[in-house]
Amino acid sequence: MTTTSNATVVVSSTTHTRFAGVRRVLPMVALAALTGCATGPHANPDDPFESYNRSMTRFNEHVDAVVLKPVATAYVDVTPTPVRTGVSNFFANLGDVWSFVNNVLQLRAEGAANSFMRVNVNTFFGLGGLLDVASELGIERSRQDFGLTLGRWGVGTGPYVVLPILGPSTLRDTVALPVDTMGNPIRYADPVSARNALYGLRIVDTRANLLRAGAVIDGAALDKYSFTRDVFLQVRQGQSSEPLFKDDSDKGGNDGILPPEPDR
Repeated sequence: MTTTSNATVVVSSTTHTRFAGVRRVLPMVALAALTGCATGPHANPDDPFESYNRSMTRFNEHVDAVVLKPVATAYVDVTPTPVRTGVSNFFANLGDVWSFVNNVLQLRAEGAANSFMRVNVNTFFGLGGLLDVASELGIERSRQDFGLTLGRWGVGTGPYVVLPILGPSTLRDTVALPVDTMGNPIRYADPVSARNALYGLRIVDTRANLLRAGAVIDGAALDKYSFTRDVFLQVRQGQSSEPLFKDDSDKGGNDGILPPEPDR
């Protein structure tokens, strides 16, 4: 990746979590775009920082076009599909470790049990996570992060925020980001050179898995910004589940379970 080493360390320490979130949202965005649901810019009460967010989105798109997308495209061109699948499985297995912690914090017994079993099965029988044996055995993945844990305990998502490099987020998720960073197992890899190599590979792998969905959105969405924002907020507001303590007057849950990743 053509960037300075210092920038790599700073960006990579947080990019894993936010890129992963975008990776899960884009397939939904692409599906809606294909059905003609994209709309033009409009005022949105969940986006009081729209002017800033649009500017940051343009900056992120420029960085992506100049650095991330070319590197990801080259990675796909030169790396065999089974190898790329193994890399994605490896990082997904590490993600299950943090999902286990958050499932416990959310008092989700089934989710915690599934995450625990997935980590053990894939680590010991899947060559350190390169093979997704757990999915073959029917053990479901329950993706969680600390932002969703806060939502489980009643913290609303807050306004939409676009972060530099990291992309779509919310105020709640931005506050939770340092905790998610601390919970990333890659952070504790040693030596530092190996840690940074894993961060870099994770970024490239995540961006590579977004290439197909991103191409669909580029060609279908009339206003990519507002469309991505609306779908991202829908996912993060957790339409699929409710917080532990929910006021009857509350019309929408704060928590949720992240949808599965796109097919590779």
